[in-house]
Amino acid sequence: MRSRLLVLIFYILSLLLHLPTTTASSCCSIEGLPLVRNISELPQDNYGRGGLSHITLAGSALHVLKEVELWLQTCSPGSRTPIHRHSCEEIFVFLNGSGTLYLASSSHEKYPGKPQEHFVFANSTFHIPVNDVHQAWNTNEHEDLQMLVIISRPPVKVPFGDDFLLQSLCHPFCSLHL
Repeated sequence: MRSRLLVLIFYILSLLLHLPTTTASSCCSIEGLPLVRNISELPQDNYGRGGLSHITLAGSALHVLKEVELWLQTCSPGSRTPIHRHSCEEIFVFLNGSGTLYLASSSHEKYPGKPQEHFVFANSTFHIPVNDVHQAWNTNEHEDLQMLVIISRPPVKVPFGDDFLLQSLCHPFCSLHL
C-alpha cells in the first residue's frame, strides 16, 4: 500500500514538473480510466474563493481510489483556503511560492481557537493531524503559492468557516462534501 502511494506521488510530481508528456492515453484496467491524464483538462473549482484553484488529481469520486486523494491547489497573492478541518490526516507539499499556514491544533494547544502561524515555502512539507483546524494563506505579494495536498481516507468532508474558534468547536461531521 505504502509503495503504491509513493509511486502515485512521484507520478503526479513528474507531471507537475513538466516532464515530457504524451497526449495519447493508454487505458487502465480499472473501468477503462486513462493512465495518463492532462492536468489542465481536469475539473477545477475555487469553492467560492477568488484566487483559489482546486484540482483533484486523483481521488475516490473520479478515479476509484479508496485510501488516498491527491489535490493540486494554487492560491494567487493574497488569497487563501477557507478555515476548515478534515476527519482525516493531510500532508501539504509546497511546490512554489511562500506563505503562512495557520494551525489551531486541538491535540496539543492550550487555546484551540487560537491558530499558530507557520511560514511555508517551496520544497517544504507540513502534516495536519486529524480534525485540526487550518488554513493556507499566500502572504507573498509576487508569486502564486502552489501546493500538492495528500488526504487519507476519502471521500473528504470539509466543514468551512471564517473563524478558528467556531471551527474548533464545530462537530467534525457538520460538513460540505468535496
